[in-house]
Amino acid sequence: MSDIASGDLGPWLSPEDLALVRRKVPILYIDALPVRVDGRGELEEVGLLLRGTEAGTISRALVSGRVLFHETVREALERHLEKDLGPMALPRIPLSPLPFAVGEYFPTPGSPFYDPRQHAVSLAYVVPVVGDCRPSHDTLELTWLTPAEALTPEVLGDMSEGHASLLRQALAHVGRLR
Repeated sequence: MSDIASGDLGPWLSPEDLALVRRKVPILYIDALPVRVDGRGELEEVGLLLRGTEAGTISRALVSGRVLFHETVREALERHLEKDLGPMALPRIPLSPLPFAVGEYFPTPGSPFYDPRQHAVSLAYVVPVVGDCRPSHDTLELTWLTPAEALTPEVLGDMSEGHASLLRQALAHVGRLR
């Protein structure tokens, strides 16, 4: 799960209040796997972000972030995809987005979806992008991989267990899990 820059908080919560809420209430997130498709709509590549973690390591990740107060899920998807992929990524979000999976993150070590900060619920989406992706400064790199490349032990090992699981579920959802 990624975090939002303090400038994106708007009239929401201070960092101290957010920490308190995270200890008491599940937080809603989105996770999105950007994909490129061919002219027939067949999946060609998946985009994975390369980011620095709070622990000082490098990790591959899906586009991820909180849904803000009074923000629709569609708006949150658009905001996070633009923030991470750049304004020219041109994501194709359906009019009525339905998640392919729900990730339930717990602050309990060993949980399949683990986030030490909080209990969070994430709605997961596969989102085609048709434009030029230029990752933000928060993202070290965006790598486009074929489904087979994305499923290698090396790539999956570079991801948090929750995001690796969502990647496998996303590829199964679109019929590309080998």
